[in-house]
Parts: sequence; C-alpha cells; structure tokens
Amino acid sequence: MAGCVRVTAAGMLVLVPAAAWAQASPRAVELPTIEVVESSPLSPADLDRDKVPANVQSLSAPDFDHAKSPDLLQAIAQHLPGVTLSDQTGNPFQLDLNYRGFTASPVLGTPQGIAVYQNGVRINEVFGDTVNWDLIPEMAIQRMTLVPNNPIYGLNALGGALSLEMKNGFTYQGVEGEVRGGSFGRRAVAGQAGGQNGNWAAYVAADAINDDGWRDHSPSQLRRMYADVGARDDKSEFHVNFTGASNDLAGITVTPIELLSRRWNSVYTWPQTTQNDLAFLTANGSYKATDTLSFQGNLYYRGFWQRHVDANTSEAQPCTDPKLLCIGDNTTSLIQGRKVPNPFPSGTVFGEIDRTRTAANSFGGSLQATSTQRVFEHDNHFVVGVSLDHGRVQYTGNSELGTIGQDLFVTGTGVFIDQPAGDVAPVALLATTRYTGIYATDTLDVTAKLAVTAGGRFNIAQIKLEDQIGTALNGNETFSRFNPVIGATYKIAPELTAYAGYSEANRAPTPLELGCADPTRPCLIDNFLVSDPHLKQVVSHTYEAGLRGRLDLGEGHGRLNWSLGLFRTGNTDDIINIASPVAGHGFFQNGGKTRREGLEASASYKQERWTAYANYTFIDATFQSRLSLSSPNNPAADANGNIFVVPGDRIPAVPQHRFKAGAEYAVTEPWKIGADLNVVGSQYLVGDQSNQNPKVPAYWVVNLHTSYQVSKHVELFGLVQNLFDRRYYTFGTFFDPHAIPFLGLTDPRTLAPGMPLAAYAGLRATF
Repeated sequence: MAGCVRVTAAGMLVLVPAAAWAQASPRAVELPTIEVVESSPLSPADLDRDKVPANVQSLSAPDFDHAKSPDLLQAIAQHLPGVTLSDQTGNPFQLDLNYRGFTASPVLGTPQGIAVYQNGVRINEVFGDTVNWDLIPEMAIQRMTLVPNNPIYGLNALGGALSLEMKNGFTYQGVEGEVRGGSFGRRAVAGQAGGQNGNWAAYVAADAINDDGWRDHSPSQLRRMYADVGARDDKSEFHVNFTGASNDLAGITVTPIELLSRRWNSVYTWPQTTQNDLAFLTANGSYKATDTLSFQGNLYYRGFWQRHVDANTSEAQPCTDPKLLCIGDNTTSLIQGRKVPNPFPSGTVFGEIDRTRTAANSFGGSLQATSTQRVFEHDNHFVVGVSLDHGRVQYTGNSELGTIGQDLFVTGTGVFIDQPAGDVAPVALLATTRYTGIYATDTLDVTAKLAVTAGGRFNIAQIKLEDQIGTALNGNETFSRFNPVIGATYKIAPELTAYAGYSEANRAPTPLELGCADPTRPCLIDNFLVSDPHLKQVVSHTYEAGLRGRLDLGEGHGRLNWSLGLFRTGNTDDIINIASPVAGHGFFQNGGKTRREGLEASASYKQERWTAYANYTFIDATFQSRLSLSSPNNPAADANGNIFVVPGDRIPAVPQHRFKAGAEYAVTEPWKIGADLNVVGSQYLVGDQSNQNPKVPAYWVVNLHTSYQVSKHVELFGLVQNLFDRRYYTFGTFFDPHAIPFLGLTDPRTLAPGMPLAAYAGLRATF
C-alpha cells in the first residue's frame, strides 16, 4: 500500500513473502500502523479499516504473484476467506467467483450478485452484468479490495463489491519480465515497466498466454495489455489509462458423469468457444481544494465485443413424412411456413450450433467530493457523489441445424432453425441502459474509540429493449430504490475492534433477464430472447457483526492477525434461472425470498522466517418461500417436470463449509517453499432446489509453491496444483441422458470436473 506500512489485515488471508533477514536494532521501536481502505469506488485508500463496520479485506500486488498462483481468480480464492471458485465453462480463465452465496460470473444467465470495479468504473458488462475475468491483466493490479455490506457501490452489490486499483508510474517504477509454462501446454510471457520523471509518470503491462487446456478440445489464447499516463502536482493528479484484450477461449462446460467415469478429460457436445475483445479507456482525476476538501472524478468508454459458439443437442427429428425435418414433434416444420427436406440417413442424431454476437458500447462518469473537516471537534470523513452510466448493446443469435458424430462434434448443415411462434428463432435486439446513482456516506468519530457510519445510495435503472426483427422483444422498464447503510465500530483495545452494520442493496433485472422471462416461451439461455413479462428488482438486507484484532507476540515471535464475524443477507424477489421442459432451454423468474447467513473466522501469522494462515467459512443459503419450479431432467420431478421447494431448502451450488490453510517457510534467505490446503463442502446440483438428489461431493486439494532468488535481479519459481491428483467436481446440474442414443447414458447428472495434477515453472527478471 502506497503511503503507509502495510500490515496483514485481520481477516485477510495472504501468503506474505518472508521478510528480508536484515538485522534489526535491539532498541528499535515499532510504530503503530494503520491499514486504510477506500470508502467508495472513486475514493483513494484513505479511511482507517478499523472504522469500517464490515469485514473489508484487501490484497496488494505481491498477492497476485505467479510464483504462488497461476492466475487472477486462483489468487483471489487462495487469499480471501469465504471465496470459492466453480467451473461452468470448463475454462480456467472463465471461472465463477462465489462469495457469501453470491456470484460474479462470465456466464450469461447466471444471477450476478457482486459488483466489480476497475479504477472506479463498474465493469459488469451491460447486457447480463457478467464479469469477464479474462480481460483483466493481473500483473497490472496494484490493490484489490473486497467490500461487503456497502450499497455505495451501486447495482449488483447484493453480496458485496470487488474494487481493483491498477498500477501507474507513480506507484511502480522499474522493469520486469517473466516467462512461465507447464502442464497442458501452458506457455506465457508477461512484462511491465513504469517510471516517473518529475510531475509525469507512465506505466505499461502486457501478457500473452497460450494454453492447450487439460480437457479435450479446450485450447485458449489470451492477449492483454494495460497502459497509464499520469501527471500530478501538490494539489491535483490526473491519469489516462487503457485496457485492451483479444482472447480466444474454449470452454467445454459440464459433462455427463458417466462420460467422466470413462475418461476424466472427456467432453460432451463440441465445439464451445468464446471470443472476447475489449477496448476500455478511462480518465481519472483528483483535486485537493483545501487540506480537508478534495474532489475526485472519472470519465470512461468501454467497448466489449463477444462471439460465442455453443454446440448442443437438438429437438430436431424427422417428420411424419421422414423425407422432411421437424422440431419438437413430428408435425412442426423446422422453419415456420416451409417444408425442410431431410437428406440424412435414418438414425442420424441431430444437434444445433448456437451462435451469438454481442457488441456493447458503454460510457459514463462519476464525480464526488470528500471532506475530512472536523465536526464539533470530532474527526469526520464525508463523501458525496453521483454517477451516470449509459450502455448500448446490439445482440444477435441463431441456431444452425447440425449432426452429431461419434466424437460428439456437431457439424453444421447450413440450415437455420426459425420457429418464431415456437422455441427457437433468430433474434436481433438493440438494448439501451441508463444507470444513475447518487450517494453519500459519513464516518464520525463520536469518541476516540467509537466511530459511527451512515449513508446511502439512490439508484435509477432505465432499460429499453428494441426488437430488430419484430415487436415481441420491445420493452421499456425503470427501476429505482434508495439503499441505506448504517453501522459502528468500537475499539475495545488498541489492537481489538468490534464492528456491526446494516445495509440494503438492489439489483435491477438485466436486458437478458427481461427478454427471457416467459415460461411459455423459454429461451436457450445465452442465445435467445422472447417476449417478456415483468420482473421485479432484487433487494437485499444485510446484517453483519464481528471482531478483528492483532496480537504482537514479542520480539522474534511474530504477529498474529485474526477476525471472527457473523453475517445474514435476506433477499426479496431473487431472480433465478429455471429449466424448461424444452431441452437446453430456460427462463428467468422471481423466486420469492432467500437467505444467506453464516460465520467467517480467520487467522494469519507472520514471523521473520515463516508465515501461516487458516480460515473457515460457514454459509447456510436457503429458500424462504414456497415455490413450484420446472426441472424436467431432475429424477425427483413430478410427471409435469416440476419440483416443489419449501422454506429451508438449500440453494444449489452454494457449499455450506469452506476451509483454507497454508504456510510458507524461508529455508534459506533466497529459497522459500509453501503449501496450501483448500477444502470445499458438498453442494446441491443446480436444478435440485428441492434437495431431493445426492449432492456434489465435498473435496480437498493441496497445492505447493516455491521460489529461489538466484540474484538481485533474477528469480526462479514453481507451482504444483492438486498435488495428490484428486478427482473432484466443482459444479453440477441435470441433462437429458437419452438425447444422444449411441452413448447409452442413463444418469441425468452432468458435472464440472476439477483440474488434475498440474505443474508450472517460471523465471522472472527485474531491473
């Protein structure tokens, strides 16, 4: 952290590199240290963490070191308690991040409950609030903050917000290059350089990654860069920065459990590919008007382009007249109003190649004022601001009839399914969004020990859908809400703080969800939209309380940081993704009330030669309303394909227990070794909201890492993931096992397998 001595925060589970073995003076006095965090997306880190009534956690640049974790998401999951990863896509760069039962995912159709910011700009994509982790170059991250229980972060912050502060030439000076590689064809190069010349500074980082993927047909290629130019004087600072990316990703998603039992790296229908391109330009500025009053602001443009190809099974079949093709039954023509010839031999298994294109352009800005003027002789920190975000999305999708080969590759036929009155038809949509936020928050030191925080944010979300083919998708919705926050911290002792807080947050339905909310006209999630009944916005109510502290064990014995907290978040009108009786299709609906409550406990220890950490999280995520839901491939469903949820049933895909532990030891001054254990509890399959089927089993994984400082400028490092080559699953749902007859499948479970044993090594040079 720039500007202060950084202490491992209570509740922050970070493997800190062992300190240099400098001989300390026996009479040296260690001054009290303060960790500061941001109070809003635009704010610098300027608020004492011990005055924040929530379990705020931070990571800094060394925590994203490739010597300890191979990528951004693995680093976050390793270091932060309560965070786990799940794999819907089969691609290591497109995992879901789960925290307190809420998700930030790159997969369209996944209910998003975490807001993500980069340099003060919300980067949840316009169309579905998705988060494309592959677009963020982790080498360029200066600091990341996880903020629960704070509506100041706007839409989607139901479970919290992740805020990324990127490097610049004032915070990073030097040159660094890195090469690494290893299992499954992983090859990567990365570099960064930064410097300052008087009042000016510049920084640039870039990386290139090629990965063959550990599963069949799953190669990926990433090209990313980040650049910043800045200037500052005694009163002001201004930066212009750019993030660019062009990534080709193959994701094989879930696979039938019977196929995985035959070959762990097997896949179902393919190809399944995603191409992401990004151009993201931001201007950030701050001005210090007086010693106690400052202003911050930003402007941005974000262009995001995605092309997605997804091979699936199909409802296509021969008509009553076998010389013609139908869909869904033997009388409905594949193309409405036309007879489609069937040139295929008897026994052909039909599939679909579903393609979508998204072109999203968004721009906006924020402006805020920060005052630290004392109030009645009491220290006070006040922030007030406004944000405006405008988005425009062009979305198209179609389904090409295909045939499924023995290798499960789907070959296109050039025939495109068009059933406007049915379930599958081409779509062309123009969606525009306008999000406005007005917020304020104040932290007042009532006494030297007691700090009280109060504030809130008013959100307005305006969403307009314009059908470019007909009128079925046309719609215009406006959602608004004021979300308050209040809390207090009390310093029981110099190194022991208690906190408690309450807040509310909201999530407006996305253009995707609004366009796919009709159970009578389900859509192929991520591909098709239909006429839209009204969806309500999701509102969360969060209570949080806990203790955090530090304990100095004496000279030479290190320091212990710890935290213990309780939380409860109740959602009303949760939006859930519901499976349709039509194979591969679904729709969105409000799912009544849900509740996520639990406990977070953590401890970390740092001494001259070694560090260690351990943390445990318990989450009880349950439905609180009676629901009748469609889940046609669930073996426990009734004759109509429905399941029945009662209050207390567990929410699928949310493990109840999570435990992490690890240590790092400096064998010699240049050589360090470390190990990490990750234990994740069992979870119900998606589509089993009534909890009537066996769970996805619990699992544990051990990882190793080591580094050796060859010289002042050169370091070697190595990683081993899944040391004991454990076989485990991170996610599961249901499918129709009879869709491809020649496979002879009977089990409707389809799961996401975990990566087997993998090893990586690299070399880093710094100047």
